[in-house]
Amino acid sequence: MKKWKLIVSVVSACVLTCACSDQYMVDGSTTMHGMEGKMLYLKVYDNQDLTCIDSAYVTHGKFTFKGAMDSTVMANLFIGDKSLMPVVLEGDGVTMRIDDVAQIVSGSPLNDSLYNFIKKKTQIDNQLSELPRREGRMVMDGMDHEEVLARLAAEARHLNQQSDQLVTGFIKRNYTNVLGPGIFMIMTSEYAYPVLTPQIEELLVGAPSYFLHHPYVEEYLRVARENMEKLQQQ
Repeated sequence: MKKWKLIVSVVSACVLTCACSDQYMVDGSTTMHGMEGKMLYLKVYDNQDLTCIDSAYVTHGKFTFKGAMDSTVMANLFIGDKSLMPVVLEGDGVTMRIDDVAQIVSGSPLNDSLYNFIKKKTQIDNQLSELPRREGRMVMDGMDHEEVLARLAAEARHLNQQSDQLVTGFIKRNYTNVLGPGIFMIMTSEYAYPVLTPQIEELLVGAPSYFLHHPYVEEYLRVARENMEKLQQQ
């Protein structure tokens, strides 16, 4: 079963969108155990590497990031080497909330869109993760094990199809802003090495130049095509 790890993805950010000079402001709060006094970092993907652009201590459950920005950027919040959650810095003040149940950013159009998507994706992932427990309960209730496996396998295929359609649709709707390449990064981070899948091939059909020539997307596709050629030659 495929399950995305959106919040803990090793991929953290995508780079520029519009050329503008502005300020970003992130007001954060947390009730998560062990966060008090910790240093948090905002990191972005730049030149195929992670770059820290800001840092803040958690004091009395609060933290703030503030600085100048030349363009909208999708960053990720880190504690040490652990990625906690993505955030879009787009010139508007945003609110970040972290607790043991959920991590949410709100207060700007792109962040609202991103976290609505994450909510829907998480719901599907939770249904997938529940399938093994349902298998045990159904068998304990006296159902035939082979019948249980067949029924749950069908449900898993349906949920994975829903997940792929959700991701593909979201990327297509956000081809020309930071969310499209950013979610593409997270989607492809689950592969052991760059490959071209039917889902990726679908995304390439009709994709605009902004998306295709985004540094991460362009490099991923270059390496993926080389890998596919090597596999075909074997």
